[in-house]
Order: sequence, then C-alpha cells, then structure tokens
Amino acid sequence: MSDTTFVVRRAQPDDWAALRAIRLEALSDSPDAFGSTYETALNFSNDQWRAMAAQRFYCLAERDGVVGMISGGLNDDHPGTHWLYGMYVTPSVRGSAAAALLVKAVEEWARGEGARELFLHVGSSMTRARSFYKKMGFEPTSESHAMTRDPTLELITLRRSLVDA
Repeated sequence: MSDTTFVVRRAQPDDWAALRAIRLEALSDSPDAFGSTYETALNFSNDQWRAMAAQRFYCLAERDGVVGMISGGLNDDHPGTHWLYGMYVTPSVRGSAAAALLVKAVEEWARGEGARELFLHVGSSMTRARSFYKKMGFEPTSESHAMTRDPTLELITLRRSLVDA
C-alpha cells in the first residue's frame, strides 16, 4: 500500500531494528498513548525484537526510512474481535497520508481474517488521536477503563464497521 510519498508494508523479521527504533521513538514521544513504557521496551533483547517482528502483525510506514508503525491483533478480553494497536507516526509526518495508510493496512488484515469490525483503545488525553480516529470512521462504544500500567489514564474503546467500508 502506498501513495506518492509513503509505502506501508508488513514488517518482516529482518525489520526488527527498525521496529525497535520507531517503537522507542513512539514511547518517548507519546508515553500516555501506549500500554507499555520506554524503559520496558528499552530492556527488550534483540531476540525479543526479532520475535515481535516475526510473529506479530506489524506494519511500517516508510519515506526515506521508517516514519510510522501500527499493529493488529486479537484481544483476550474480547474474544473473536480484531484490534488496532500501537499506531504512531513521527511528528514530521503527522497530518500527512501516513496515518490513514497505516490504519487501512490493519483494516485489510482484519478483513482478511474475516472481521466485520475493528476496535481500538485511545487515551482520553490523546485529543489529536481521537479526532483522527473519528475522521477514519471510528465511533465510541460505551466502554472505557483505566490503563493497566497507569490507572490515572482513561482508555476509551472505539469501533469501526468493516462492512461496506
């Protein structure tokens, strides 16, 4: 998937170092947006990063290097649902097509898995991200809860239909 300036592709096992770099940037830049911390991720071994790149559904956005990431997965608390996780774009490309292309990559993955809906959690303090997701067609559900690693942060659950989207 691409536009004239960005390419979004699934991460491969050899992309582990690029995944590590963009994830650490994300955790440093926007710590309230993620369920993990910079310190935790910094202590992952290279083998752990290799396993993440090889075993999970990650996509990278590239334009003269990696400028964004996203992940798709399941959620044990909501069996049978498909989720968007860990989206991030570097500040210099915010407002461009990169974020929308990343979301579309996860939507395509979820559709390929037979999903009819896609869910995500977004922090209540992440107003720009919430506006972006609304623009992408995500709507609030009635669910919200405290973030596990920091109960002072509220997560709002959003949903988007993938039927006829």
